[in-house]
Amino acid sequence: MDEKQSRKKVMPVSPGRPKGVPNKVNGLIKDMIVQALDNAGGVDYLTEQARLNPGPFMTLLGKVLPTQVTGEDGGPVKISVEWKPGE
Repeated sequence: MDEKQSRKKVMPVSPGRPKGVPNKVNGLIKDMIVQALDNAGGVDYLTEQARLNPGPFMTLLGKVLPTQVTGEDGGPVKISVEWKPGE
């Protein structure tokens, strides 16, 4: 193996965006969407869309609901099943 093959290029590490800092463009787009919703009538507009377009409205609802379900006081979900022998 010659000297050229044994050397590897090392790319400098860039700090990038710190963890938890939102992307500026995404924040701007969200602000515009909220403003457009307000201009369209807010809750009244969404209520009308839920009635007229239930499928797309339910899709929207699925996107804004939390993706993680927790139990009482933020703990795990508890499932209790009553079972009687002989049933």
